Amino acid sequence: MPASPSSARRTVLKGAAALAGAAGTGLTLAACSVDGNSGAGSPAVPQEPVELGAAAEVPVGGAKLYREPKVIVSCPAEGQYKAFSAQCTHAGCVLDKIVEGEGNCPCHGSRFDVATGKVLRGPATDPLPAVPVKMENGKLIAG
Repeated sequence: MPASPSSARRTVLKGAAALAGAAGTGLTLAACSVDGNSGAGSPAVPQEPVELGAAAEVPVGGAKLYREPKVIVSCPAEGQYKAFSAQCTHAGCVLDKIVEGEGNCPCHGSRFDVATGKVLRGPATDPLPAVPVKMENGKLIAG
């Protein structure tokens, strides 16, 4: 017995809904991809020591972002420095700015405490990796 017109229509509509759902899932996944801000193809921390510049450029109680070597350096007290990778642990984007002690990931909005590397807001779940940092002759050396 042939299918009634209404049951055939339901089958077509169900198929169209399934295709739309699959396409929507693809768009959702594509939205979580990284773009030109990605550091995903390169190491999260310097592989060898890199000179960042004058230690005086990092204010006491503040932090500075070094985008090219992908490092954030904070200065909790005079002469004390902490450094972390500036590559987001969610999808590998490089943080773009520091606002009120928080490193910002421009790709998906993760926020990190620049003094500890701790995740303050996701989607990232892992903290920023620590990077060794020292001061030599008034210059900061990371890695």
